[in-house]
Amino acid sequence: IPGQPPVRAQGHVPTGAHRQVTAEQLRARGNALFQAGDHGAALATYTEALSLSDAVSERAVLHRNRAACYLKLEDYTKAEADATKAIEADGRDVKALFRRSQALQQLGRLDQAVSDLQRCVSLEPKNKAFHEALRALGSSMHEKMKAMCCTDSKVEQMFQILLDLDEKDADKKQKAAQNLIVLAREEAGAEKIFQSDGVRLLMQLLDTAKADLMLAALRTLVGLCSGHRSRTMAILAELGAPRLAAVLGVEHEQVSLAACNLLHVMFDSLKEGLQKDFRGKQDAVVLDSSKDLKLLIKHLLELLVLEGASAHGRDNALNLLIKVVPRKSPKETNNSLSLWVIDQGLKKILEVGSTVCGSSGSLPVTENSRMSASVLLSKLYEDLKCDAERENFHHLCEDYVRSWFEGHELPGKLRAIQTVSCLLQGPSDAGNRVLELEGIMDSVLSLCASVCEAHQLVAVEALIHAADKAKRASFITANGVNLLKEIYKHSERDSIRIRALVGLCKLGSAGGTDFSMKQFAEGSTMKLAKQCRKWLCNEAIDAGTRRWAVEGLAYLTFDADVKEEFVEDKAAMQAMFNLAKSEDRSVLYAVASTLVNCTNSYDHEEPDPQMLELAKYAKQHIPEQHPKDKPEFVRRRVRKLLTAGVVSALACMVKNENPALTNSCRELISRVFLALVEEAEDRGSVVAQGGGKALIPLSLEGTEVGQTKAAQALAKITITFNPEMAFPGERIYEVVRPLVSLLHLQRTALENFEGLMALTNLAGISERLRQKILKERAVPMIEGFMFEEHELIRLAATECMCNMAMSKEVQEMFLAEGSDRLKLIVLYSGEEDEKLRRAASGTLAMLTALHPPICKRIPQVTVHWLEILQGLLLSPSAELQHRGAVVVMNMMAAAREVAEQLIASEMLEILSVLAKDKDKP
Repeated sequence: IPGQPPVRAQGHVPTGAHRQVTAEQLRARGNALFQAGDHGAALATYTEALSLSDAVSERAVLHRNRAACYLKLEDYTKAEADATKAIEADGRDVKALFRRSQALQQLGRLDQAVSDLQRCVSLEPKNKAFHEALRALGSSMHEKMKAMCCTDSKVEQMFQILLDLDEKDADKKQKAAQNLIVLAREEAGAEKIFQSDGVRLLMQLLDTAKADLMLAALRTLVGLCSGHRSRTMAILAELGAPRLAAVLGVEHEQVSLAACNLLHVMFDSLKEGLQKDFRGKQDAVVLDSSKDLKLLIKHLLELLVLEGASAHGRDNALNLLIKVVPRKSPKETNNSLSLWVIDQGLKKILEVGSTVCGSSGSLPVTENSRMSASVLLSKLYEDLKCDAERENFHHLCEDYVRSWFEGHELPGKLRAIQTVSCLLQGPSDAGNRVLELEGIMDSVLSLCASVCEAHQLVAVEALIHAADKAKRASFITANGVNLLKEIYKHSERDSIRIRALVGLCKLGSAGGTDFSMKQFAEGSTMKLAKQCRKWLCNEAIDAGTRRWAVEGLAYLTFDADVKEEFVEDKAAMQAMFNLAKSEDRSVLYAVASTLVNCTNSYDHEEPDPQMLELAKYAKQHIPEQHPKDKPEFVRRRVRKLLTAGVVSALACMVKNENPALTNSCRELISRVFLALVEEAEDRGSVVAQGGGKALIPLSLEGTEVGQTKAAQALAKITITFNPEMAFPGERIYEVVRPLVSLLHLQRTALENFEGLMALTNLAGISERLRQKILKERAVPMIEGFMFEEHELIRLAATECMCNMAMSKEVQEMFLAEGSDRLKLIVLYSGEEDEKLRRAASGTLAMLTALHPPICKRIPQVTVHWLEILQGLLLSPSAELQHRGAVVVMNMMAAAREVAEQLIASEMLEILSVLAKDKDKP
C-alpha cells in the first residue's frame, strides 16, 4: 500500500497491560474476531475478558460466547461446559440453551439435547429455527431407535449360531463370527454385543485355539474397545491382561498381529479417555485407567523374556511398547510411564537386544527383533528429561553388561558385546558408555580374529557399529583398520568378509562429501563399492547378509564416482529395491541413506566467497565439491533412479509400519521424494508410481524437517499436476494440513510461495476443500502474505484469496468492522504490477458478484475507488478491462446510491466507448 510499510499480519492482536482495557472492550473485540472467522483468537479474547470481569451477567454472556467459539472449533465438551455456566446464571438464556443442545447432540446425549431444545421452544414459541432443530433431532432419535431394534435381532441371531453345540456347519459359524465383526464397528452393535454377555462368548472363542474363530473374536473386541474407555476397562477386567499377552505370543502370525492391534486400540482408549461414552444426566465418573495401562505394559515386558513366546509375538510386543510408552510430543510434561518401564523392564528389553542367534538357551527372535529393541531403547532414552534420569539409564545398562561380561566366560562376553551393538544402534550415548567399560573393546578386537563364525560375526558387527561413533572412531581407525583389512582379505566366509568391508566403508567415508578428504588410496573406494554391488546382486547369499552390502553403499556413496557407477548398475539398483520391500526392515535406513547420497538431497550450504578467501589466507581446510556432484549430474542420476522404479520401493518402505521406520528414516525418505519431484516433468511419473499417496503420512509424522520436506514435495505435485488425479477421493482432503504447514513464519520464502500456489489450486476445486482450508485456520496466514515485500509471494497470496473468496465465510470477513481487507484488495487493483492487479480485481469481481453488500462498502474504503475502477476499464489488458466491467456492473445492480455515484463520474462515457469495441466481445 503506498505510504505504508509492508508488515506481516498477526493472528491475535496483543491487548497490552491487563487493566488498560475493560472486559466490555475485549468482548467487542472478540465479537469482531468471531465475525471475521478467527474463532481461536476470539476465544482467547473472551477468556481474557473473563479474567477482568466480576459482574455475573457479563460473565454469563462471555461464557455463552466462548461456547459458540468451542462449537466452531469442534470441542463439544468445553462448549457444553461453558453454555452450562451461562445457563446457571440465567436459566432463560435461549442462546446458551441452544448452543448446549448443539454440543450435547454432537456428544451423543440426544435425550438431554431434546430437553434443552424443548426449553428453547417454550421460551420463544415463534422461533422457527428452534422448531426445525427439534424436529430434526426427533427424526435422528427415531432412526437411532430403529437401528437399535434391528441390531438386537442381528446380535441374538449371531449368538444363537455360535452357542449352538449341535451346529456342525463350520462355514455358517465363521460367517456368523464375521458378521459380529461388522456389527461391532457400529456403536449400536458394539453396545448390544457388550450388554448381551458378548465378552464371555468372545472369550470362549479365544479359548477354542482355532485361528479363524480367534481372529473373529479379536477383531470384534477391537470394535468394542475403539474410543470407549469404560467399556475397554470392563473388557480388560473380564479377559485379563495375562490372557491377552498369551494370545499375542502365539505361533500363528495373523492371530498375534490381530492381538497386537487389539492391545493398541485398548491402549489408545485407556489413554485418550471418554470419546464415545454415552452418559446420563450427570457426567460419568472419571475413571482412573493408569493401573490398567501399567498392568498391560507389565505383561508385555514379561512376554519379551518368556521362552514359550513366538519370535513374531516378541516383535509385536516391542512394536506396541514403542507406540504406547514414550510421549507423543515434548509438549507433554509427564514421562512417568517411560521412567516406570525403564525401572521395571529395561533389562528385559536388553535381553532381546543381547540375544546371540544360534547360542544355547537364546530367545526365539526374527531378523527385526534386535533393531526393534534398539529403537525402543532409543525412544525411552529420548523421553528422559534430566541428567539424573539419564544417569539412571546408563547405570542400568552398565550393570547389565557387567553381569554378562564378568563371570560367564565366552558366552557371557558374547552377550555383553551384542548388548553394546544394540545400544550403539539405539541410544548411542549409552552405547559409548558401555564401550568404555574395562575389557570390552579388547574383547571385541580379540574376538574379531576368532575361528568360530558366530563369535566373529558378533565382534565384527560391534566394531562396525562403534566405527561411526565419535568417541571411538580414532581408536578404531588406529587399531581396527588393519584388522578389518586382514579379515576382508583372508576370511573364507562371505558373511564375515561383507561385514569387514562395511567397517572399512565406514572408516573410509569419514570425509563425507568433501572430495579433498579421501581416506583411502585412489581407486580403493571404487573397488569396495564394486564388491558391495556384487554381493548385493548375489541371491545365493541370504538377505540378512546382503543387507550389509547396502550398509556399505550407504557410506561409499558419499563419493560421486561411486554414485555414478551405482545408478548405471540396473541389477544392483533392482536388488536394493527388492531388499527394501522384503520382510527384513532393518535395511530401510541404509537404503534411504544411499538414495539421499545419490540424489544429493542432504543439506548443503553454498560457502560465503569472503569466508573462503579468509580460510585460504589462514591455511584452513576448505571442503571441495566433486565435479560429478554438479546439478546436471544429479538430475541425470534422479532420472535413472526413476526409470529403475525407485518410487514404488519408497512407497513400499513407507507403507509397512515398522519400528525400523524411525523419524530420522522418514526424514531421509522425504528428502529423496523432494529431490525426485524437483523437475516438473518428473512429477507425473512419481504420482503414477504411488508417490503422492506415500508422501501424505510422511508429511504428518516424523521430524519437523522431514514433515516440511514431504509437504513441499506435495506442494510441487499439487502446483503442476491435477490435484484430483494426484490425490483421488478422500485423499485430497488429507493434503490440506501439510500444505497449510508451509505457511508458518519459520518456513523459507520458497516453501511459503509453493504452499500458497498449491492451496490456490485446491481452493479452486470445491467448497468442501475451501471449508477444509478454513478449518485449518489458513486464511489469517494467507492474509499476512498479502502484505509481504516479495512480489511473487504477495501475488500468490492474493490469487489464493481470490479462490477462497468463493466461500460465504470469507466474503463475510471483508465486511468485518475494523478490517482493512477490502481496502487492500481495492488498492491492489490499482497497483502497477499487472499480475497483482489481475488477481486483486478478480477477487473484487468475485466478491461483488457473490456478496452484493460489499458493493456498498467499496466507496467507503478509499477515496481513490473511482480512479482505480476507471484505470481497470482503460487498461490495455482485456483481462483487466473485463474484471473492471464486471465489478462496475455488480455495483450498478447493488444499490441506487452507488449507481448514482458511478454515473455522475466519467464511467458512462468509458463504458460507452468499450461497448462499441468489436475486437473485445
